[in-house]
Amino acid sequence: MSSKNVKVAKPYADAFIEIASNETVINDLNSISAALESNELVKVISNPLLSSNAKKDVIKSIFSENVDAKTVKFMMVLCDRGRIEYLGSIVETALKLAYKKASIEMADVTSSVKLSSSQEKDLVEKLKKMTGAKEVKLNAKVDESLIGGFKVQIGSKIIDTSIKNQLQQLSSYLGTSV
Repeated sequence: MSSKNVKVAKPYADAFIEIASNETVINDLNSISAALESNELVKVISNPLLSSNAKKDVIKSIFSENVDAKTVKFMMVLCDRGRIEYLGSIVETALKLAYKKASIEMADVTSSVKLSSSQEKDLVEKLKKMTGAKEVKLNAKVDESLIGGFKVQIGSKIIDTSIKNQLQQLSSYLGTSV
């Protein structure tokens, strides 16, 4: 996210969290985030040639039955203010705020192979104990260059058990490069 996007997204995300209903806010944000994975929707809402009314119609047709009415109304305000193109950044920022408010931690996990469901469950339990959070959501990715092991970033903490990291540490200790 660029610094301009952060500057625009933060106040809108704060406002959305204030007005949104606590029960549906995370589900609404996840629904919007999933819909934004469609490049066509992103193209439509960022198209400067489309009027704000056309963008509103698209948003209403996609979200009116899937998300809370306040959430749709919020997106209409973004259209009116010419900020709908920042919807992805706003949703990403608001989701972080909503998770923090609900005591849910986000953990970015990068492993050399896809983790099994039991491995994910065990990792979530360990991360809950470590952070004291009620719930931990994993954002799992695979990076074969790690050779083996995994990396976890949760907040500002990084746990790196990868073989790649261990080789880099060994090479720096020996004064060589990998």
